[in-house]
Amino acid sequence: MSDIFFNTPNWQQELSCAVSDVATLYELLELPVPANHHQPKKFPLRVPHAFVNKIKKGDPNDPLLLQILPDVAESLTVMGYTTDPLDENNHNPIKGLIHKYQNRALITLTGACAVHCRYCFRQHFDYGANLPSSDEMAVIGEYIKQDSNINEVIFSGGDPLSLNNRRIKAWIDMVSDIDAINTIRIHTRMPAILPNRIDDELVQILSSSPKHIVMVLHINHAQEIDDILAQKCQVLKNNGVVLLNQSVLLKGVNDKIETLCQLSWALFKMGVLPYYLHILDKVAGSAHFDIDIQHAIGLYWGMLERLSGYLVPKLVQEVAGKPYKTPIDIYQITKTAIKD
Repeated sequence: MSDIFFNTPNWQQELSCAVSDVATLYELLELPVPANHHQPKKFPLRVPHAFVNKIKKGDPNDPLLLQILPDVAESLTVMGYTTDPLDENNHNPIKGLIHKYQNRALITLTGACAVHCRYCFRQHFDYGANLPSSDEMAVIGEYIKQDSNINEVIFSGGDPLSLNNRRIKAWIDMVSDIDAINTIRIHTRMPAILPNRIDDELVQILSSSPKHIVMVLHINHAQEIDDILAQKCQVLKNNGVVLLNQSVLLKGVNDKIETLCQLSWALFKMGVLPYYLHILDKVAGSAHFDIDIQHAIGLYWGMLERLSGYLVPKLVQEVAGKPYKTPIDIYQITKTAIKD
């Protein structure tokens, strides 16, 4: 193993000091505290200082701030936005496992995240009924073994990297013992939120796995990328981890062609390939982030014009009941209709 970092701050201590009070966040960002600021008890504010430091002070419309700041619009009931937009409850055969796609199974390792993204499609998910214990790990392993179609396992949550290294190693070891599994995929926002989570021990665990390790980051805006994250990604790449990124189209955050192009360039510069660009999942509380599908397609045509093909993520939407991510038909409008 190479390029190991020493004397980095303890990520668990950083996480324990995450900001959870909206007024405190406003003060840290040198913004006036609104008298009627929204402080939800369910799915409350949670954001580590490492991410707060990336937010531009004094700017109430900063694209990073908009992703994590609770908004009173979350409490509005909007037709078509539900608590289970992907119908995951009907594809949850055993505790801790979601099986919607033929060749891959997803494990909800934890309900915890370093940050509470306000558009999260699992913000209403019943983690209490779906957090597998050590004993239930074996049950999940048996389920996967019994289905010969499954050759990839996805670690999700919450954020799987919220678990400590001992628990992550236990899950990797369990999956690695299943011969039919070729790839372990880790979906995580943690490196962008708390880069020091990529510590020496975790890198050792990932590099020692006999399976292909793919880490899918979740970064929506180039401003989330800094030198520390780039260095951590380089360490992961040097130790055999394949790095991809998925983003969600969000109104006011990344709904401009130039913003999306800058993100793709910044990702590629640090060795991460753009993978998916998601249409927002219609989860209750997120309607204020949604954009019109025609606008999304126009943005995509703009990316195709400005970027090399390998820098253009797939524009997709997750449709309940479909056994795959659904590609968006970009020919619904022509590129002559593009306006940034």
